[in-house]
Amino acid sequence: MSSITLILGGARSGKSSHALKLAEESRKPVTFIATAQAYDDEMSARIQKHKTERPANWETIELPLNIAPHVTQIKSEVVILDCVTLWVTNLMMQFVRDDLVDEVPFMRAAQAETEALLAAIRGTEQEWLVVSNEVGLGLVPPYQMGRVFRDALGWVNQRLAKEADSVVFMAAGIPMSLK
Repeated sequence: MSSITLILGGARSGKSSHALKLAEESRKPVTFIATAQAYDDEMSARIQKHKTERPANWETIELPLNIAPHVTQIKSEVVILDCVTLWVTNLMMQFVRDDLVDEVPFMRAAQAETEALLAAIRGTEQEWLVVSNEVGLGLVPPYQMGRVFRDALGWVNQRLAKEADSVVFMAAGIPMSLK
């Protein structure tokens, strides 16, 4: 049976580092699912830096969208999904027109993609380390796209947390067990 550890936290809180540490400590084969896309030189450099931080023997799969259909093809015992935040961002951008998000279809798509991912994960025998940002601790975003994104990611995080076997919140590099 699969296991899911959801690792939440703010930007630069140590989420990814904690996931890498847990995977390395397992001493099992690891697949890293990367959801980031390089839209500019700074992001390209950031992605390259992250690649060098991972052990060379880990498999990396770049999946900015449509993760669920690929889950059954992963053969390693440990899977890191880093990160849900960018996955939801990538999905949302498909519903943006004139700097506004078509909210209802986007939320339906986010819910459907999340349910498909959870069903696919539960059909595996792997240990999943799922990284996501907690974006609900700050001020209400002053623009529609930010509010819709916060609401969608908040829903996705709650759904993942409900299904997760354990949930860790990261602050200043310190892991705190929530579940």
